[in-house]
Amino acid sequence: MRSAVVRLLFGGVLILGAALQRVEAQETASAPAAGAAAAPTAADEKIAKLETAVVEARSAGDNAWMLVSAALVLMMTGPGLALFYGGLVRKKNVLGTMMQSFILMALVTVLWALFGYSMAFGPGVSFIGGFDFAFMRGVGAAPDADYAATIPAQTFMVYQLMFAIITPGLIAGAFAERMKFSAMVVFMALWAVIVYNPMAHMVWGKGGLLNAALGGKIPTLDFAGGTVVHVTSGVSALVCALYLGRRIGYPKTPMPPHSVVLSFIGACLLWVGWFGFNAGSALAAGSLATSAFVATHFATAAAVLGWAGSEWIRNGKPSVLGAISGAVAGLVAITPASGFVTPMSALIIGLCAGVVCYLMCAKVKGIFGYDDSLDAFGVHGAGGTLGALLTGIFASSAVNPIGKGLLEGNARQLFNQLVATAIAWGLAIVGTLIILKIVDVVIGLRVSEEHEVQGLDLSQHGEEGYNLEA
Repeated sequence: MRSAVVRLLFGGVLILGAALQRVEAQETASAPAAGAAAAPTAADEKIAKLETAVVEARSAGDNAWMLVSAALVLMMTGPGLALFYGGLVRKKNVLGTMMQSFILMALVTVLWALFGYSMAFGPGVSFIGGFDFAFMRGVGAAPDADYAATIPAQTFMVYQLMFAIITPGLIAGAFAERMKFSAMVVFMALWAVIVYNPMAHMVWGKGGLLNAALGGKIPTLDFAGGTVVHVTSGVSALVCALYLGRRIGYPKTPMPPHSVVLSFIGACLLWVGWFGFNAGSALAAGSLATSAFVATHFATAAAVLGWAGSEWIRNGKPSVLGAISGAVAGLVAITPASGFVTPMSALIIGLCAGVVCYLMCAKVKGIFGYDDSLDAFGVHGAGGTLGALLTGIFASSAVNPIGKGLLEGNARQLFNQLVATAIAWGLAIVGTLIILKIVDVVIGLRVSEEHEVQGLDLSQHGEEGYNLEA
């Protein structure tokens, strides 16, 4: 009996030991599997965190570049354009001319904040945006993916504001030395609303008729504003010059620039600022911005040589004024093409712009006899039109996938560019004529003969640019 009990206890111990060994073996086998299952989870978390950090870093870099670009474009108006135009007028009008650029920095900003941005970039119809973004509603830190997915909508808004500021300022070159300051302010406010905002919406806005990036019905390539900025302002400048008539004494009385030095400094600032204008229009700090930067610089250099060379051949010597005017002509012409063309194409565009714009200012203006005081039409109207059309020829899908021009077998693109340019011309002519007529009836456009002879500095502002006796 005792031996049976001992055998039973011994057997139970053996069975229990075997069971414990099996449990340990199972735990040992399951431990690596559990670790293997946990390891991918930890790795996935690290990868996700790394991807988030990369996106945040890219967004921060893009945002920094766009804020710098916005500042560069504002610098183009003040002091760039103010100095460039200020040096080209007679000394009795320098302050009045510079004030025209400066006041636009304030006036257009307020209009843009209230409703201008919404009209240009808010959802709407093919020709104009609605008022979804009026009073800056919905324009904050969150990106607007339709325009720029990696920067705040507010950054995009303020960048586009700088374009809206400088564009009407370009027109002032046509009516320099003879328009009332009060009339100028009202004219510019109405022009921004009636001409600039609709054109900006058509080319760049959501649902815009000409927007190539967002499925417009007539896809037009305008990277940084050939039609939106330069064609509209240049053509409007011609309309203003014809409507107001010539300055007293023009063309018999010589009216040379009072300070080419000021204009030279202004042109240099414009050249530098234009990198923000064109390369910034990539809306990100990537390879497309680099391509636009290079194209801008190459075209400008070629245009300087084209204008200076033409002047040298015709007059026997190149002038400083001609060289800096050539630079601006090149900058204007490459504006629509900068994000679509190769560096070699940019050289061709710039060279053509230098020669064509020189002929417009030196020959065509004299033939027709209009007084475009500072050649706003000859440089911006002609240069913008030329650049818009050449974009349709030289656009390369290797530079930008949405850009394919005539040289790549896309003749339709050249036709679209022609249509968009015609729309810009028509809108500028009709809109400007309506505004001029309204302002002329309500306020009167032109200063009196006495005030024009006295100069706008004293007659409009009660100051002089140079007080040599102080």
